[in-house]
Amino acid sequence: MGTKCKIFVVPLFLSFFLFPLVFSASSDGLIRIGLKKRALDQNNRIASRLESEEAESLRASSRNYRLRGNLGDSEATDLVALKNYMDSQYFGEIAIGTPPQKFTVIFDTGSSNLWVPSTKCYFSVACFLHSKYKSSQSSTYKKNGKPAAIQYGTGAISGFFSLDSVKVGELLVKDQEFIEASSEPGITFLVAKFDGILGLGFKEISVGGSVPVWYNMVDQGLVKEAVFSFWMNRNTQEQEGGEIVFGGIDPKHHKSEHTYVPVTQKGYWQFDMGDVLIDGKSTGFCSGGCAAIADSGTSMLAGPTAIITKINLAIGAKGIVSQECTTIVSQYGQTILDLLLSEVDPDKICSQISLCTFDGTRGISGGIESVVDEKNGGKLSGVLQDGMCTACEMAVVWMKTQLRQNATQQFILNYVKELCERLPSPMQESVVDCGKLSSMPPVSFTIGGKAFKLTPEQYILKVGEGDAAQCISGFTALDIPPPRGPLWILGDVFMGPYHTVFDYGNLRVGFAEAA
Repeated sequence: MGTKCKIFVVPLFLSFFLFPLVFSASSDGLIRIGLKKRALDQNNRIASRLESEEAESLRASSRNYRLRGNLGDSEATDLVALKNYMDSQYFGEIAIGTPPQKFTVIFDTGSSNLWVPSTKCYFSVACFLHSKYKSSQSSTYKKNGKPAAIQYGTGAISGFFSLDSVKVGELLVKDQEFIEASSEPGITFLVAKFDGILGLGFKEISVGGSVPVWYNMVDQGLVKEAVFSFWMNRNTQEQEGGEIVFGGIDPKHHKSEHTYVPVTQKGYWQFDMGDVLIDGKSTGFCSGGCAAIADSGTSMLAGPTAIITKINLAIGAKGIVSQECTTIVSQYGQTILDLLLSEVDPDKICSQISLCTFDGTRGISGGIESVVDEKNGGKLSGVLQDGMCTACEMAVVWMKTQLRQNATQQFILNYVKELCERLPSPMQESVVDCGKLSSMPPVSFTIGGKAFKLTPEQYILKVGEGDAAQCISGFTALDIPPPRGPLWILGDVFMGPYHTVFDYGNLRVGFAEAA
């Protein structure tokens, strides 16, 4: 079509304020934009906790999540509804309309829609604190009007679809469908340092079936290759925040060759992941394989509670005591241990002691009802409660791992009780002692047969300076049941140390040590 193809770079701003952009061309054909960095914000963390109280049931009851994209009521999990942008650090600037109206957005590989606040947002305070799109001032605006709504883990937006030109770096995407947000309730977007979200996931999870910006970049011939990549600068002493490169890979952003794994399910950038290692030793949970997604819109690294709890114990993180877990170990610990020693199928143990039902492959949560069902031989017709089933399943995993290491029964029971005391609440923080980083073990994730190691300096997030500084674990709990789970979300904690390539043309994801 005569369109010039090029590789270009978009800035990921990390500052409270946008600084003037300085464009510079280089001999490798990349266009670089100066970046700024925003430190983790204590006020945002407080606001996140307040918002979390309202969203706790949404995040904690992951069995109820459903995809809101084109997949309808499938068994896929609506991870967009889990997203917490409160601690997001990486922002970039785009422009919408003619003449261009500038917005700061999060480039998010864990969602697929583009949205910004609208001038038609009259009753949400958040809209008055951010840049707003004015359709009446754009000569390339086209009306759509179809209603849209997106629920996030700590916030929601609603509005309507419109079409206009979108400029990302030096590329101009024509007739891009996006959401004008006319309502942004809650605390999240009120205190957010960004205006909107630009999703880089697949169309399969796009609300309203809207074609993502990235798809149109490829379809309109604006990029040299159907590839984009993230480099996130985690050096807190440097002002440069990182770069997202559309159309190629900057070799200066990585030190080693990339390890590629195929996308196993379109929607999120999902792939298969192997064992998780603590100080080089297997946790046993994902030795048979787990699913994972690379998510630039998530600041933390989320995974199954069973493993996150073991990690938090190993690094000395203090979480919230789980009463369900403590009760299970006290009442059923020895029984579970005896059943494991008698070689009962671990997946059936929790159903055998009536804490879970069994679907033929694993224990699952049933209703909370706990009445005796005469037609079922006097057995309980459901599980005692959802939390008890989950706690039992975790106890089985922990005990099984210790038995493999030939630990004594008393050691195992004491160890599991200690793990219970380290249980974090879903999608929330666990605190560690900033002075003990040197004694914490590395945590590794097996991808494509290679172990990708995270050091304490990489997985611990520091908030504040001096005596007021606080260190939080970069690991947070999130339980996604089969068939979609167990699932890990590798957010900025992982994508910072490892340069990440999203190869749309070959449907694969690649990781290499970041420069």
